[in-house]
Amino acid sequence: MNKNLIKKCVGAILLVLLFSAAFYPPLQHYIETPHHLVFFEGQEYNVPTSIPALATNNASIEIETEDGVTKLKGKQADKSSVQFGIGKIPLRSMDVTVLPELKVIPGGQSIGVRVQTEGVLVVGHHLIETQDGSVSPGEIAGIEVGDIITKMNGVKIEEMNDINPVVQDSGEIDGPIQVEIKRDGKSYKKELQPIKGKTDENFRLGLYIRDSAAGVGTLTFYEPQSKKYGALGHVISDMDTKKPIEVNEGEIVSSKVTSIEKGMTGEPGEKLARFSSDRKVLGDIQKNSPFGIFGKLHDDIDNGKLNKPMDIGLSHQVKEGPAEILTVVEGDKVKRFDIEIVSSTEQKFPATKGMVIKVTDPELIEATGGIVQGMSGSPIIQNDRIIGAVTHVFVNDPTSGYGCHIEWMLQEAGIDIYETDKSKAS
Repeated sequence: MNKNLIKKCVGAILLVLLFSAAFYPPLQHYIETPHHLVFFEGQEYNVPTSIPALATNNASIEIETEDGVTKLKGKQADKSSVQFGIGKIPLRSMDVTVLPELKVIPGGQSIGVRVQTEGVLVVGHHLIETQDGSVSPGEIAGIEVGDIITKMNGVKIEEMNDINPVVQDSGEIDGPIQVEIKRDGKSYKKELQPIKGKTDENFRLGLYIRDSAAGVGTLTFYEPQSKKYGALGHVISDMDTKKPIEVNEGEIVSSKVTSIEKGMTGEPGEKLARFSSDRKVLGDIQKNSPFGIFGKLHDDIDNGKLNKPMDIGLSHQVKEGPAEILTVVEGDKVKRFDIEIVSSTEQKFPATKGMVIKVTDPELIEATGGIVQGMSGSPIIQNDRIIGAVTHVFVNDPTSGYGCHIEWMLQEAGIDIYETDKSKAS
């Protein structure tokens, strides 16, 4: 037989064997066994493997192997490892971190959001008609849309009413105003000369400014002991500048959904809501980040559905398949709706788009068309664990959108899931 033909046959056989081995369950399980596993006290995690786990004396986990599945149960917070092997011969090692038990109460309530900016936000320039033409003193001074005015002539600027006295005083003495601004996190100083227009009695800056913003969204969770909460799942941006609002102070209040503008392809829908008549303040706003708004509640609040503390599902525990969200589509009644986790990325570093989700519930699709503005922050529940929040809708498919993983919202809320269990420290 031709040597080249023999080589080709042997190569083909090896290729078939290699291809077949890739689908051999024990080898698949060996490859898929994670190098590092993290879960909470009291939780169980199933590791599919055809290689049994070896006995361990570690007190942090309990191990049980049955029908090709190794079941790990977290007994106490600690770090350990599990050896997989045959007899007493280890073939694979997996690090295991058991975190202190942590449970949060899921939200779903519609909330009103009111924030006071840090300083005064510049949202535009306007021209002032003078004898010499139309000018904007603010633009001439190099002040840009999105800048935050924090001081004028040494006077701290916290709201719009703080500006006019400084402007008129400076105009009367015919001197430029020393303006301090923040831009992209850095501080700058500018000189701005206010002027009067043809028909003006007062001096003007040629700037459009704003010192507050309001909107609606959805509460994601709160931790019952500390009352720390997370909501929205995305940053609050100014509607004109599109830049994140730097929050000086703010509050969340109860709100009621009055109607829904259904989402359609190419045109996202929206929840229309109003602040409740009692305008009850639910909590403060201490932080506005890419993962939402965060602060502390004043009291426990009831969503009428799931008011007991719920386990956390970390990104590697999220599975493709059925899940639910909690949200409001009418009044203030929180309801459960079916969705599907289309894909989920196990994340080791914070990222806002960790999941792709799709609304499958006929009732929700009928009411809203899918995901709409104001639904952001709706908690995502899977296997009796809160795993994240709705964040964005796909413009070309309103039934689908993104979700963020819960661990990043917890981190932004100041809830450190990796903190050692101090109650057990010596």
